[in-house]
Amino acid sequence: GYTSDEATESKILRDVFQKGDAWWSSGDLLRYDENGYCYCVDRVGDTFRWKGENVSTQEVAAELGRFGGLEFLTIYGVNVPENEGRAGMAQVVMQKGCSFDPRAFYEFVSERLPHYARPVFVRVGNQADMTTTFKQRKMDLQKQGYDPANFADDLYIKDDKQGTYSAYSDEVLARNDLLPFAGNAI
Repeated sequence: GYTSDEATESKILRDVFQKGDAWWSSGDLLRYDENGYCYCVDRVGDTFRWKGENVSTQEVAAELGRFGGLEFLTIYGVNVPENEGRAGMAQVVMQKGCSFDPRAFYEFVSERLPHYARPVFVRVGNQADMTTTFKQRKMDLQKQGYDPANFADDLYIKDDKQGTYSAYSDEVLARNDLLPFAGNAI
């Protein structure tokens, strides 16, 4: 919208709180502190914010969907205690006869995505979580977070120190400066 007056105008909301006001719709969820300072908390819609960067789930999925043997992939953000925004999480289902290779996936992700857009967590399951109209249940997945007690899928953590996605454990969380999941606040 930077060069299109029409696109720019579509982001301006008018008469929201009172006649004649105008608000810019950035797609950011903001919070204000007692001193009037504004902080970006997260993105709304099919994006999330991690490490100060906006991440498009569709762009990440388009890149990672090229990983060999995938049958299904969904990308979403999950809350991580003591971190602003949401960490990327991928739910994958492999094609029949294919198995998930965490090291190959790590290398694939590292070659194609900037560090902030790389999924921190990967759930590997046998079936996709879909509605009856074949839409992804991202809100339900976000609520489940990365607590393996909330689902039966195998869970992996991006382990930069090992150069792979390592199976979930408290040790792997600690090694990567992550805390255990602390609830389902979305």
